[in-house]
Amino acid sequence: MSGQPRRIRLKPWLLAQINSGKYPGLHWLNQEHRLFRIPWRHATRHMPTLEEENTIFKAWALETGKYQEGVDEPDPAKWKANLRCALNKSREFSLHYDGTKDTPVQPYKIYEVCDQSVNGDAGEDEEEELPNFVNLSIVTDLDIKFQYRGRTAGSLTVSNPQGCRLYYGNLAPTPEQVELFGPVTLHQVLFPGTAEIQNEKQRFYTDHLLDVMDRGLILEIRGQDIYAIRLCQCKVFWSGPGVLEQGPPNPMEREKKIWVFSLNNFLQGLIMYQKGEAPTPPPFEIYFCFGEDWPDRKPKEKKLIIVQVVPVVARILTEMFSGELSWSTDSIRLQISNPDLKDQTVEQFKELHRLLQSQNAHATWAQNIH
Repeated sequence: MSGQPRRIRLKPWLLAQINSGKYPGLHWLNQEHRLFRIPWRHATRHMPTLEEENTIFKAWALETGKYQEGVDEPDPAKWKANLRCALNKSREFSLHYDGTKDTPVQPYKIYEVCDQSVNGDAGEDEEEELPNFVNLSIVTDLDIKFQYRGRTAGSLTVSNPQGCRLYYGNLAPTPEQVELFGPVTLHQVLFPGTAEIQNEKQRFYTDHLLDVMDRGLILEIRGQDIYAIRLCQCKVFWSGPGVLEQGPPNPMEREKKIWVFSLNNFLQGLIMYQKGEAPTPPPFEIYFCFGEDWPDRKPKEKKLIIVQVVPVVARILTEMFSGELSWSTDSIRLQISNPDLKDQTVEQFKELHRLLQSQNAHATWAQNIH
């Protein structure tokens, strides 16, 4: 058993380790902007290799008393989980890049040192954050609808904290083919076939596009954001929040990660709408057009293949604050207490809750006086 965990301030300790140069791969990228790189290779629960012996993760476990040399059994995966939890909980560090979730995987992360501090920023209770909770996110459910020239060909709701891959064909991802088909942890979503298409010419061209979608399109969920990555040979164009349908064609560069939805931005827009500072609720639908220019001032109903993606939490909140959905704390599971949520997101939810309570109180008062 390890000794009694010690209360250690993470920020001064970690900055000292970066400056020491003792740990391979842990170094400043831009000291003026307070960015540093930390190696983040996969760790397993076994006796550590020589490479795993001299790591910042082990040093943190030793410093906080979570591991005692010669007493406890070495556990590199647990060491890493402890430091990851401490970084996630601290307001003094902000994750800028997570290569472990990139395609292809990059075994490092980039953090920024923030000026904010939080009372009791310490290395306690890291063990209690299990991997399942680390990866939980409020943006987990996506409504996906396939439209072939304006007709719905299929729809489903994907519930996966990692995201999904939209593809066509018989090639399934494997751990050895991540660069080709993305991570195996993604929900695999197959495009509908064309058997229901009556028009022969439409069916011919649609089949031609589907034939080059073997690698597919990845929708990656990371915290409160959604990213899209085009792997397939078929060209993909998109519109959504920040990319208006009245604009010029908006193509996706192949194998480049595109930021297509931000929950923080959506919540801020919803607050402005509720306060009367914006004329309409913020948009949240994302549209992907396969094999044809989009937007191009032509209706979506004329396109061979359109995929609509809707973050479910955004739809529910919009309905709630537009009066289309009665308030029920039992009907919405927003996971607001998730420790991965940034403080800004929490504050925005608190503001929305306050506005809704005020709205309900006013409605009750108006009903009583009548």
